[in-house]
Amino acid sequence: MRVSGAPLLIEEFVCPAQDGFPLTAQIAGDAEAPALLLLQGQANSHRWWDGLREAFECSFRTVTMDYRGTGRSRGEVGPWTTTSFAVDAAAVLDRLGVDAAVVYGASMGGRVAQMFAANHPDRVTALVLACTSPGGIHAIERSQDIRRALARASSAERLQLLHDLFYTADWPRPPQESALLGDPSMSRQEAAAHLRASDQHDAWDVLPSIAAPTLILHGQDDRMTPVDNAALLAERIPDARLQVCPRGRHGFFEEFSSHVTPAVLGFLASQVAR
Repeated sequence: MRVSGAPLLIEEFVCPAQDGFPLTAQIAGDAEAPALLLLQGQANSHRWWDGLREAFECSFRTVTMDYRGTGRSRGEVGPWTTTSFAVDAAAVLDRLGVDAAVVYGASMGGRVAQMFAANHPDRVTALVLACTSPGGIHAIERSQDIRRALARASSAERLQLLHDLFYTADWPRPPQESALLGDPSMSRQEAAAHLRASDQHDAWDVLPSIAAPTLILHGQDDRMTPVDNAALLAERIPDARLQVCPRGRHGFFEEFSSHVTPAVLGFLASQVAR
């Protein structure tokens, strides 16, 4: 096991997807520990988990991947979906010889995690969904004002707007230091493909089939993905637990990590120990 506070050593490797697309993935932690698959938000690489994954290293072997169109996973842009991203995640676990993992997905990563858990039920031992949505006609969408503001903003304005949507005014770090606000190396075509994948997600009909013990987390003041979506997920996924973070916005799991991460670790420990 990695000693708490020791430098985190991340091993990176290339994993061909089912269609041959070169996916880049990362692992860290004890190879003998249970695998924890971390799935980040839309238009983000594995860097989303910088500063967060370390807290899990004493208990789990963390597994991340750069989604197609992010980080080092680059190739032809296609009709990507949350289901296809889940298939890519399965390919990464196959490459590592991991039969089953605990899965923690945030934002669009939560959408991908839903499809992974529904389509690969034997491969998920526990599931954590943060600041995410079931998608489709039942989802509670962000306001049109926010959509228009994001669409019309310049690059600098968009970065500041995203920062305000992710963090409260008490968060001390500037937008340029956040790992959650998008991969700046993405092309417009890649970013648009990610947006379509997230917007077209609809897991409503398959959510009741999720058999893994599930913890649903959300920020009370999330305007990117309104908190009412958490209740919808909790109602659809059998026996799911729901925790809402007071004052939390879309990046609540980072801003309030001193409370949120122990809650996740406690939930996962209770399930892995079974």
